[in-house]
Amino acid sequence: MTQSAITADRNHALTTNTTLLRAAELAEHILLRYGLALILLWLGCMKFTSYEAHGIMGLEANSPFLRPLLAALGVQGIANLLGVTEIATALLLIVGRFFPRIGLIGSSIATVMFLTTLTFLVTTPGWEPSLGGFPALSSAVGQFLVKDFVLLGAAVYTARESLMLLQDNK
Repeated sequence: MTQSAITADRNHALTTNTTLLRAAELAEHILLRYGLALILLWLGCMKFTSYEAHGIMGLEANSPFLRPLLAALGVQGIANLLGVTEIATALLLIVGRFFPRIGLIGSSIATVMFLTTLTFLVTTPGWEPSLGGFPALSSAVGQFLVKDFVLLGAAVYTARESLMLLQDNK
Protein backbone atom coordinates (compact mmCIF):
# COMPACT_ATOMS: atom_id res chain seq x y z
CA MET A 1 0.00 0.00 0.00
CA THR A 2 1.40 3.38 -0.97
CA GLN A 3 1.83 6.30 1.40
CA SER A 4 -0.94 8.24 -0.37
CA ALA A 5 -3.32 5.27 0.01
CA ILE A 6 -2.51 5.04 3.72
CA THR A 7 -3.10 8.78 4.11
CA ALA A 8 -6.40 8.51 2.22
CA ASP A 9 -7.50 5.62 4.47
CA ARG A 10 -6.54 7.59 7.56
CA ASN A 11 -8.44 10.68 6.35
CA HIS A 12 -11.49 8.56 5.56
CA ALA A 13 -11.36 7.03 9.06
CA LEU A 14 -11.07 10.49 10.64
CA THR A 15 -14.00 11.79 8.58
CA THR A 16 -16.08 8.75 9.53
CA ASN A 17 -15.18 9.16 13.21
CA THR A 18 -16.01 12.86 13.11
CA THR A 19 -19.37 12.11 11.46
CA LEU A 20 -20.12 9.42 14.05
CA LEU A 21 -19.15 11.77 16.88
CA ARG A 22 -21.43 14.49 15.55
CA ALA A 23 -24.30 12.01 15.16
CA ALA A 24 -23.73 10.70 18.70
CA GLU A 25 -23.63 14.24 20.08
CA LEU A 26 -26.90 15.12 18.34
CA ALA A 27 -28.51 11.92 19.64
CA GLU A 28 -27.20 12.73 23.12
CA HIS A 29 -28.80 16.19 23.09
CA ILE A 30 -32.11 14.94 21.74
CA LEU A 31 -32.41 11.84 23.91
CA LEU A 32 -31.37 13.44 27.18
CA ARG A 33 -33.42 16.64 26.91
CA TYR A 34 -36.50 15.38 25.13
CA GLY A 35 -36.39 11.91 26.68
CA LEU A 36 -36.36 13.52 30.12
CA ALA A 37 -39.21 15.82 29.08
CA LEU A 38 -41.23 12.88 27.75
CA ILE A 39 -40.79 10.92 30.99
CA LEU A 40 -41.82 13.92 33.10
CA LEU A 41 -44.79 14.67 30.86
CA TRP A 42 -45.95 11.07 30.93
CA LEU A 43 -45.52 10.62 34.68
CA GLY A 44 -47.02 14.05 35.32
CA CYS A 45 -50.18 13.11 33.46
CA MET A 46 -50.36 9.84 35.40
CA LYS A 47 -50.37 11.75 38.70
CA PHE A 48 -53.95 12.84 38.00
CA THR A 49 -55.16 9.23 38.24
CA SER A 50 -56.21 7.62 41.50
CA TYR A 51 -54.01 4.64 40.65
CA GLU A 52 -50.83 6.73 40.58
CA ALA A 53 -51.85 8.98 43.48
CA HIS A 54 -52.31 5.97 45.74
CA GLY A 55 -49.25 4.24 44.30
CA ILE A 56 -46.91 7.00 45.47
CA MET A 57 -48.66 7.66 48.78
CA GLY A 58 -46.29 5.38 50.73
CA LEU A 59 -43.27 7.27 49.43
CA GLU A 60 -44.78 10.60 50.40
CA ALA A 61 -45.89 9.37 53.82
CA ASN A 62 -42.33 8.26 54.67
CA SER A 63 -40.70 11.44 53.39
CA PRO A 64 -40.02 14.22 55.89
CA PHE A 65 -40.20 16.66 52.96
CA LEU A 66 -43.54 15.54 51.51
CA ARG A 67 -45.37 14.26 54.60
CA PRO A 68 -46.57 17.78 55.57
CA LEU A 69 -47.88 18.35 52.02
CA LEU A 70 -49.64 14.98 52.08
CA ALA A 71 -51.30 15.94 55.37
CA ALA A 72 -52.32 19.35 54.03
CA LEU A 73 -53.44 18.41 50.51
CA GLY A 74 -54.47 14.78 50.80
CA VAL A 75 -53.52 11.89 48.55
CA GLN A 76 -54.96 13.21 45.29
CA GLY A 77 -54.13 16.85 46.07
CA ILE A 78 -50.39 16.23 46.46
CA ALA A 79 -50.41 13.97 43.40
CA ASN A 80 -52.08 16.75 41.39
CA LEU A 81 -49.47 19.25 42.61
CA LEU A 82 -46.67 16.90 41.62
CA GLY A 83 -48.36 16.28 38.26
CA VAL A 84 -48.60 19.99 37.49
CA THR A 85 -44.96 20.42 38.52
CA GLU A 86 -43.78 17.55 36.34
CA ILE A 87 -45.78 18.70 33.31
CA ALA A 88 -44.60 22.31 33.71
CA THR A 89 -41.00 21.10 34.07
CA ALA A 90 -41.34 18.99 30.92
CA LEU A 91 -42.60 22.00 28.97
CA LEU A 92 -39.75 24.16 30.27
CA LEU A 93 -37.26 21.52 29.15
CA ILE A 94 -38.85 21.27 25.70
CA VAL A 95 -38.58 24.99 24.98
CA GLY A 96 -35.31 25.25 26.90
CA ARG A 97 -33.22 24.28 23.90
CA PHE A 98 -34.34 27.49 22.20
CA PHE A 99 -34.66 29.65 25.33
CA PRO A 100 -31.76 28.63 27.59
CA ARG A 101 -32.89 30.62 30.65
CA ILE A 102 -36.21 28.79 30.59
CA GLY A 103 -34.37 25.51 30.07
CA LEU A 104 -32.14 26.21 33.05
CA ILE A 105 -35.22 26.77 35.22
CA GLY A 106 -36.72 23.47 34.01
CA SER A 107 -33.44 21.61 34.54
CA SER A 108 -33.10 23.07 38.04
CA ILE A 109 -36.62 22.01 38.99
CA ALA A 110 -35.97 18.52 37.59
CA THR A 111 -32.72 18.30 39.55
CA VAL A 112 -34.49 19.18 42.81
CA MET A 113 -37.29 16.70 42.02
CA PHE A 114 -34.89 13.82 41.43
CA LEU A 115 -32.77 14.67 44.46
CA THR A 116 -35.99 14.61 46.49
CA THR A 117 -37.13 11.27 45.10
CA LEU A 118 -33.70 9.77 45.70
CA THR A 119 -34.08 10.58 49.40
CA PHE A 120 -36.90 7.99 49.37
CA LEU A 121 -34.18 5.33 49.16
CA VAL A 122 -33.27 6.35 52.71
CA THR A 123 -36.68 7.35 54.12
CA THR A 124 -38.83 4.54 52.69
CA PRO A 125 -38.23 0.90 53.53
CA GLY A 126 -36.86 -0.38 50.22
CA TRP A 127 -34.35 -3.09 51.03
CA GLU A 128 -35.45 -6.67 50.43
CA PRO A 129 -35.22 -8.52 53.78
CA SER A 130 -35.50 -11.99 52.20
CA LEU A 131 -32.22 -11.27 50.38
CA GLY A 132 -30.42 -9.97 53.46
CA GLY A 133 -31.42 -6.30 53.24
CA PHE A 134 -28.94 -3.73 51.96
CA PRO A 135 -27.84 -3.67 49.11
CA ALA A 136 -30.68 -5.85 47.72
CA LEU A 137 -33.34 -3.47 46.41
CA SER A 138 -36.98 -4.40 46.72
CA SER A 139 -38.94 -4.34 43.48
CA ALA A 140 -41.71 -2.23 44.97
CA VAL A 141 -39.59 0.71 46.10
CA GLY A 142 -35.86 0.35 45.54
CA GLN A 143 -35.86 -0.78 41.92
CA PHE A 144 -38.54 1.81 41.16
CA LEU A 145 -36.38 4.62 42.56
CA VAL A 146 -32.86 3.69 41.47
CA LYS A 147 -33.56 4.86 37.89
CA ASP A 148 -33.74 8.39 39.25
CA PHE A 149 -29.92 8.47 39.38
CA VAL A 150 -29.93 8.44 35.57
CA LEU A 151 -32.78 10.95 35.38
CA LEU A 152 -30.84 13.20 37.78
CA GLY A 153 -27.86 12.90 35.44
CA ALA A 154 -30.05 13.93 32.50
CA ALA A 155 -31.34 16.94 34.47
CA VAL A 156 -27.81 18.03 35.34
CA TYR A 157 -26.73 17.52 31.71
CA THR A 158 -29.58 19.73 30.42
CA ALA A 159 -28.71 22.38 33.02
CA ARG A 160 -25.11 22.34 31.78
CA GLU A 161 -26.32 22.55 28.20
CA SER A 162 -28.50 25.57 29.05
CA LEU A 163 -25.61 27.26 30.85
CA MET A 164 -23.36 26.71 27.83
CA LEU A 165 -26.00 28.17 25.50
CA LEU A 166 -26.37 31.20 27.79
CA GLN A 167 -22.60 31.67 27.79
CA ASP A 168 -22.46 31.39 23.98
CA ASN A 169 -25.24 34.01 23.63
CA LYS A 170 -23.26 36.66 25.55
